[in-house]
Amino acid sequence: MDIEKILNISASGLEAQRVRMNIIAGNLANAHSTHSPEGGPYRRKDVVFSEVLDSMSGNGSGKVNVSEVIEDQRPFQLVYDPQHPDANAEGYVQLPNVNLLEEMVNMISASRAYEANVTTISSAKSMAQKAMEIGR
Repeated sequence: MDIEKILNISASGLEAQRVRMNIIAGNLANAHSTHSPEGGPYRRKDVVFSEVLDSMSGNGSGKVNVSEVIEDQRPFQLVYDPQHPDANAEGYVQLPNVNLLEEMVNMISASRAYEANVTTISSAKSMAQKAMEIGR
């Protein structure tokens, strides 16, 4: 595998994890949003990754791609808060289906994957520099 392919694969991983971290940040920012443009509370979002195979290489190596951003269909949280302006007649408020602990775990996972791709790029760069030094 040549250096360019390694860099392209890792760059696609960096881009995919960047999109994932942005989605997670949006989930965290809207964890208590009771109004959304679609109406109702904010609905948690998640990314779906897909592999993009490189047909030219023939060795099955490919890139990662964010194929779509989906909305989590789990039910909203129902919290008793009769003082809230969005409370229904029984005093319950529908809050987003965002679990803060789950989002933090996902953020750590995305951060680790991002770091792994950065390390791969650094290693490929180091290998290329060493190869150039041998050629001198």
